[in-house]
Formats: sequence, C-alpha cells, structure tokens
Amino acid sequence: MSIDSEIFKTIDSIPKSYWENLNCTVNIYYSPEFLKAFELANTAIEFNYIFILKNGKAIAFASTQTVTIGIETITKNIDMSYKVRRFVNSLFCKNHIKVLFCGNVFLSGEYGTFLKEGEPKVETFKAIAKAVKKLYRCKRLSTIFIKDFEDESLYITDHLKAFDYASMHVEPNMIIYLDSTWKSFEDYTSALKSKYRVKANRADAKSEALEAKLLNEEDIKMYLDELQALYQNTIDNADFNAQILNLNTYTHLKNTYKDNFTVKGYFLNDKLVGFLSAMQNGDHLDAHFIGIDYTNNKEYAIYPRILNDYVRLGIKTKSSQINLGRTASEIKSTLGAQPKTLTCYCRHKYALPNKILKPFIKNVHIKTFKQHQPFK
Repeated sequence: MSIDSEIFKTIDSIPKSYWENLNCTVNIYYSPEFLKAFELANTAIEFNYIFILKNGKAIAFASTQTVTIGIETITKNIDMSYKVRRFVNSLFCKNHIKVLFCGNVFLSGEYGTFLKEGEPKVETFKAIAKAVKKLYRCKRLSTIFIKDFEDESLYITDHLKAFDYASMHVEPNMIIYLDSTWKSFEDYTSALKSKYRVKANRADAKSEALEAKLLNEEDIKMYLDELQALYQNTIDNADFNAQILNLNTYTHLKNTYKDNFTVKGYFLNDKLVGFLSAMQNGDHLDAHFIGIDYTNNKEYAIYPRILNDYVRLGIKTKSSQINLGRTASEIKSTLGAQPKTLTCYCRHKYALPNKILKPFIKNVHIKTFKQHQPFK
C-alpha cells in the first residue's frame, strides 16, 4: 500500500476522478465549483489544493491559501500585555507576514480538510500535515495556520502538536438550532421570552424604512462597488480579518448555485446601505459576509434587521440550523444562537522563532461575552 500526496495550483487541473474517489461534493464547501469561485475572483491569493492518495486513489483533501497580513493586525486583538505585544511586533519587525492557511480563510468552520469515510482518520490527517509541511518548506512565508476544528475532531487534529504546532481557541461559531414546528418568523418570536421578542420586533419596526431586495447575478455586478465598500466597513469594524474577499466571488457563486446562494440588499431612499449573504448547504444555512453603512445603522437597525432576516431565511428554507459565524457573539446569542467551540493550530516555519512564539500562542485568550438564553 502506497500513500502519496499531490498538490494542485488550480481547480481545473485536478482530475475529476479525485473528486469522485472522495465522494465529498455533496457538501458544497468541498465542491470544485465552490472553490473555483474564490480562485477566479481573488487573484492576489495563492491557492493550493492537496490530495492524499492511497494506491493512486484520493482518500483526503485539504485547501490552502497563502495571504499577506500585517503582524499588528494579529497582535492588537490578542489578550497580551503592552510589553509582550511590542516584543512580538518587533520579532517580525512590525512587518507584513506571509501566512499559509490550511482551511478556508473566507469561511468560519471546519471546511478546509476532508477525510474519506472508512479510511484511518489519524493516519490520513498526518499525511495532510506532511503535505502541508512539504508545501511551506518551498515557500517564502513565516507562519502556518490550520483552521477551524470542532471539539469532536480534536482527537485527530491534536496530532499536529507532534509537528510542533500550538493549539489555540478562536471565537466560536454562533449556531441557531431551529425548531421544525416554526413555520414563520412569528412562530419563532413566540418562542422567545418577552424582552427578547420585544427586541426582535423593535429591530423590524426601526428598519421599516429599508427596502429589502434579493439580488440576482446582474444586480450583484451592478452594485459591486457599493457591496464591496459596505463589506469593507464591516471589515474595518471587526476585531480581526485575515483577508479581504473580492465580492466578484459572489457573481460566480450566484451563477453556479442560483437560489441556494442568497444576497439580499437593503436600500434607504434608493441607496444601498446594507447586505447579507448566505449559502444553503444541505439542511444548514450558513451566513456569509455582510455589509453595513454604520452612519445609518443605529437609526435604522440595519444589523439587527439582517440578523432577523437570517432567521426568516432559515425558517423559509426549512433549515435545521443557522450558522451565524463568528464575531458579535453576544448580540447573536440574544436571538438564541449557541456557541460552538473552534480550535486552530499555528506554528512558525522556523524552529527558533516557533519556540519563542509557542508560549504566546498557547496563552491566547478569546474575548468573553455574555451568553443570553432567550427562549422560554
């Protein structure tokens, strides 16, 4: 039995038989069409696709992206003293660093590696780790970041520690589990305690002046600059973002996935002041990026309305759960979202800096938040 790895730089160069071997494309995030949309629109990123082969047949897959990040973007959001932060920044000369992400840098969740059912998971995952090592050895970069693993996977992924990675918790995904008896938004709000129901209804009332419109592929092209600017607002407002998505990605996703991919725009006096995007993946609805005009957000409750509309969309599509993603965890919990812990692994390419950085990585603390329990 021979185990090999093969690395491809473009989706189109991957043999169709590899996808068939894996039988993974029923999950949209492991489909070549989905991955190609990001590759086509984000040309500044270097994409690589790793396949693990057993006797010539694919048994595992991992996607990687090499991106450039300012070190201060990372350290400003880590709970560390001023002296330690200054030291880490100086270690990298306050410079931009090249980071190899294994996983999908544009998604929050366990969407970066796929292990074929029936194959030995630990051995197969170690083969992915070796392929990642082979990849970063021949690249000019400093840090490797393998993301985002749920608790159920840690018995497999903790083997990365043997490759000198340190593990760290990142902000959790916030998941709303939908009751199958909810047929409307009113059914959902009826299940809320009074103060949370009032909060949800107030968001709808304050945002009444907004005209909501589902955007088709042509609309996305027409409003692309406005969408990009609104998305940039949320990035500037966020604690941390590894990479900025070129929203032309959405024209490709809309073209491929039609009604399974939703982009909804919010207009105030014919001006686009917000948007949401979401992907239907089986019976799960996943919130993707949003955009907000913060000068109008407070008066017209744009963000709370977006959250309400994610719930509406989840109920309409008969989804079992809505993944609202990371960030703004507390406000998402007021809608009933529960945190799902995610673990990432990080290491410096070179041994000595890695030895220095590991204690800092191990001591990273995510921001705490108040978890609300809004249901009766």
